Amino acid sequence: MIENRRSRRKRTQQGIEVTDALTGRPAGQVGNLSVDGMLLIANREMPDNALFQFEFELPVDGGVPRRFEIGVHEQWSEPASVPGQYWSGFRIIDIAPEDRTALIAWVDKHDEQDV
Repeated sequence: MIENRRSRRKRTQQGIEVTDALTGRPAGQVGNLSVDGMLLIANREMPDNALFQFEFELPVDGGVPRRFEIGVHEQWSEPASVPGQYWSGFRIIDIAPEDRTALIAWVDKHDEQDV
């Protein structure tokens, strides 16, 4: 399979819950994450080409949780193998500079391992 992403993504082993920042409703869990995008294991079908504001926490700075709020643009979505779940790919279109720096450090730290 040819890799078309700009940045390598890091798969997560632990559940990283994602919340819709505008509604406060759970959106799903991070499947993998990069500085440019994410795979969301969603609990509902995501509308095509939609924009969202997501919140989630990642362990940074020695495992201390840091809250991230990112703007994302839905790129694709398909039913997962588990009934009621969907895989949705998102491109990050808005992130605070300090959050981007922390996300880059998180991805670099976990370059050799899954989290």
